[in-house]
Amino acid sequence: MDLFDSMRTFVRVVERGSFSAVARELNVGQPAVSKQIRALEQHLGGPLFARSTRQLSLTDQGQGFYSHCQEILGSLEIATRSFASGQEQIAGPLRIAAPVSYGRLCIAPLLMGFLQRYPDVRIDLRLSDHNEDLLKENIDLAIRIGVVKHEGLVAVPLGASVRRVYAAPEYLQRHGEPREPAALRGHNCIGFTLLEHYNTWHFKGAAGELDISINGNVTSNSSEAIREMVLGGLGISLSPEWLFAADVEQGKVAIVLGDYQAAALPVSAVLSRERRRSARTMAFVDFLRTHL
Repeated sequence: MDLFDSMRTFVRVVERGSFSAVARELNVGQPAVSKQIRALEQHLGGPLFARSTRQLSLTDQGQGFYSHCQEILGSLEIATRSFASGQEQIAGPLRIAAPVSYGRLCIAPLLMGFLQRYPDVRIDLRLSDHNEDLLKENIDLAIRIGVVKHEGLVAVPLGASVRRVYAAPEYLQRHGEPREPAALRGHNCIGFTLLEHYNTWHFKGAAGELDISINGNVTSNSSEAIREMVLGGLGISLSPEWLFAADVEQGKVAIVLGDYQAAALPVSAVLSRERRRSARTMAFVDFLRTHL
């Protein structure tokens, strides 16, 4: 069994959500794909998929293995492309897409350091909270927060976006501070609609894991807008640390439920499989992996 080949097939099955879709993509029969996944499971010593369900879903171990596969295969892709680039000059245009707040707060401040190292690169930073079509928009790489499932993309892990629950002191004075996740059901919680399960907040604490269905009179697809609403005392949000770090330091917002850990979101550099990655793209990915 070729372990790397089996890992690639496994990742494709997760991304496509179907054994038959991957079989058509690889131009082989579905039994061949199933056999390869079974061989991988035997090698690992446990199931990757919960086959008792009608819908294809990962086991807990399978989810963890999928994350590791993305990291390993992404690193292999980087190493292969870097070697192929050889002595290619790190120069020319570099088009980068990123979410608005993350791009402003976390990516833009790093650009000076990168351009001091590679002064012949010209960066076009495009900020949008909607996922850009890399090929259509002629983007070299995109920064994505959350699980990357889109087919035809290579996701290189950059780290994790730790999230906490935030509220303004004025809101807490009016409505009281929730002391446990279940108390959030009685508060005005602001949902970020670009996340798949934005109306369910997942926590880990001393008593175990807990999913809370939130309620509120406003949602938004903009983290910038959610920050302004929280600062204005409208409600409570589950948001990344980088979004509210300065506000916490200045006392404008408070961390709520500090004893509970919310699920972090993966941060990835995403590249198209179809387009040959340039040396400047690889250099920027390596730079982000170091500085993020």
